[in-house]
Amino acid sequence: MTTTFIPSNWEAFQSINRQRRAIRKFSALSIPERDIQELLVEAALAPSSGNLQPYQLHWIRSPQLKAEVAAACNHQQAAATAAEIIVISASAAIAKHTASRQLAYAELSDVLSAKSKAYYRKQMKMFNTVLGIGASAFWTPFMYAATLLRPCLSLLPIGNIGSQNWAARNAIFSAHTIMLAAAAKGVDSCPMEGFSAVKIAQLLQLPRGSVIPIVIALGYRAEDARIEMQWRRQFNETLITH
Repeated sequence: MTTTFIPSNWEAFQSINRQRRAIRKFSALSIPERDIQELLVEAALAPSSGNLQPYQLHWIRSPQLKAEVAAACNHQQAAATAAEIIVISASAAIAKHTASRQLAYAELSDVLSAKSKAYYRKQMKMFNTVLGIGASAFWTPFMYAATLLRPCLSLLPIGNIGSQNWAARNAIFSAHTIMLAAAAKGVDSCPMEGFSAVKIAQLLQLPRGSVIPIVIALGYRAEDARIEMQWRRQFNETLITH
C-alpha cells in the first residue's frame, strides 16, 4: 500500500493568514474582475455540513445597488469605500435543493461504489427530514425550552430559528475562505456584521427564510487606513488541552 504525501504549504499559509487584516478604509483602485471571480470560485469550495453548501454569494456589481447596500451597512467607511461588496445569504431551502442535486449526482454516478451510493441515500434522507419537518416553526418553542436546560442544544438545526442558525454557521466557512483568498491575491477585506439585514434582503429580493450572516467589503487599503499592531489574547487562554 502506497501513501500519498500532500506537499507542505505551511509557510505560505502562515504568511497569508497573518497578513489578512480587517481594513476599514480602501483606496479608489479597482480590483481586476478576474481576481474577484477566482476568489469566489475558491469560496464555493469551502467545507459545509453534509456538503450541502446552504449559502449563496451575491457579488454587488451595479453601482446604484452597491451604494444602497453600503448605506444599509450603516454607512460604514469600509462599505462606502469598498471596491467590491459581497453579501452572503444562507437558508435551509438552499441546503434542501443541494441535497436533491447531490443525491441525483450519486445515483447517476458510474464512479461511486454501491456502498458510497447507499451512504448518500442515507445522509440525504436524514438531512431532508431535519431541514424539512425538523425546520418547522412548530419545534421552536420546544427547542427554546430544551436549551434553557441544556444550552448546547441551541446549535441543533431544529426549528426555523435553529435551521437558519445552522445555515449561517456553514456560510461563515465560505466567508473566511473569501478573506483568505483575497489576502493571497494581495486584496484587503473587512467582514461586516453591522448592517440592516432587512434592508439588504429587500434590496437583493431574497426569498423568505433567508438570513445574511455577513457582508464582506473588498479593496486595496488606503494609504491613511488605520492599521494597528495585531493583538490576540494569550494562546494558552484559547487552547484547552484535555
